[in-house]
Amino acid sequence: MEEFNITYNTTQNNSFNNSNDTSGYDLLETEEYKKLWFITYVVTCMIISVAFPLILMAIYYLFSLVRNNHIASIYIINLLISDLIQLCCMIVWVAQNNGIPKIGLFPYTVSLTVSAGFMVCIALERYLVIACPLWYRFRRNLKISLFVCVMVWALILLCLLSADFFHHIIVSKVIYGSLFLLPFPLIIFSLVGTLKALSASRVPSDEKRRIVGILVLVLVIYTLLFMPNIIFHLAKRQMSKYILSDLSSVFVRFSPLADSFLYVFMKKGTIDKLLASLCCCRMDSNDSNRMDSNNISSSTV
Repeated sequence: MEEFNITYNTTQNNSFNNSNDTSGYDLLETEEYKKLWFITYVVTCMIISVAFPLILMAIYYLFSLVRNNHIASIYIINLLISDLIQLCCMIVWVAQNNGIPKIGLFPYTVSLTVSAGFMVCIALERYLVIACPLWYRFRRNLKISLFVCVMVWALILLCLLSADFFHHIIVSKVIYGSLFLLPFPLIIFSLVGTLKALSASRVPSDEKRRIVGILVLVLVIYTLLFMPNIIFHLAKRQMSKYILSDLSSVFVRFSPLADSFLYVFMKKGTIDKLLASLCCCRMDSNDSNRMDSNNISSSTV
């Protein structure tokens, strides 16, 4: 699993496992790398301290929605559980102070891949609400959603175990590349299909805004936080690019913090309040601009 290190492993483990020359050792001793490592360490501590309580609060709130037969909350809860596993691995890394031990790499990889899988589940589920509302209303079932969650965990675990079993860089890249690149077009498809079906849908307008808000947030999270790390590790790596590897890995560490805001879009009225605040800010800026123009015109007269 070290060959395709989309995990939380640091460049120290990368250099010792993937290179036989001494250039990696020279790189790790530079002041520039030490400063980067310290910044990464501080950022990780901040992410843990902020994201952990937010995720626990979000899970507690979403469980109340599940009791009210809100099926979409199940996928978000599973996404947040995978984020909690990532945070636990980060805590181990902070405690060790020199990178996650080898035993901590596999659970982090599983949780990170499961996060990508449940992002797809959330996007497709929201798409079905708009594009196929009648079919979704009759097919919506708590047991089916729980079965989908179990299958996501089981299939991803099976794929990662098979990638770890073969110990071949080509096989690992194919498996990891498929697991991490496939969600991106599916999320885009869900968003585009939802936007096309909005006009013909009979879903209430506030529900439409919440669905679009969730899809946009999922796409932004995956594009900004996952894709840089995926592209970098799928490309051919060189020792001179290890600093870029650390920077791209930092983006992935922000994903638990970003995912915790998904529950905000599950609350009714949240999008309306945001739009109202934006409209008020825009109106205030327009009024101030008009007052400034009136003052200028009066002064010139």
